[in-house]
Amino acid sequence: MNLTLKENFQSSPSGVGGIIHLDNIQKSYFMVKMELKVLKGISLDIYKNEYVALMGPSGSGKSTLMNIIGCLDSPTSGNYILNGHDVSQMKDNDLAEIRNKEIGFVFQQFNLLPRLTALENVALPLVYSGMSKKERTEKAKEVLELVNLTDRSHHKPNELSGGQCQRVAIARALVNNPAIILADEPTGNLDTSTSYEIMQIFGAIHARGNTVVLVTHETDIANYAKRIVRLRDGLIESDQKNMATVTVH
Repeated sequence: MNLTLKENFQSSPSGVGGIIHLDNIQKSYFMVKMELKVLKGISLDIYKNEYVALMGPSGSGKSTLMNIIGCLDSPTSGNYILNGHDVSQMKDNDLAEIRNKEIGFVFQQFNLLPRLTALENVALPLVYSGMSKKERTEKAKEVLELVNLTDRSHHKPNELSGGQCQRVAIARALVNNPAIILADEPTGNLDTSTSYEIMQIFGAIHARGNTVVLVTHETDIANYAKRIVRLRDGLIESDQKNMATVTVH
């Protein structure tokens, strides 16, 4: 797949310093009188313009860790610094504001609104940005062009293939120019060929300067990342540079 990202696309510059800094993150859930420890002390730094895959079997804690990195949940204890902001103990409203500014989400289920067109779905995160409707539409058109979907911009999700829906979701994640793209099993509902096309897009996004964090249980998908962090039983089992990185053309 030939994906060309425009030169005027603004993304986070590469540089030194952990954009994600986790220090002894623990997370427990309490049910009646029982404590279920899911994360048991995660310390991790992810730097600007890194491409990291989080892997682990079911029950390893990777989904919980993803929710904390994405500011969808807060740790029970430990410190989390996100792009210079201490988000460890932020209240929900403050977390939502940081989340909207710093992170673009791509989910396995796409999470598109069925009654909106591709263009309207992409523009949705900009509604509270203060932009005029015209500016929101122009920005949405720009990012749809980045993922080669200009010709489908006025189609609704039920008129798009699974791969096209995921490209709309990626465009929506990019529209706010977030520092981090967080992708949770982004190819889980796609066939093999379409999965590889989607991963080519993530590779191109990373090449332009974004930090990409990918959550997956599939080795062939994780191999698109430059670094693989494996979790088991709520702890980091290994954290290694990926020597089998798939080359993105």
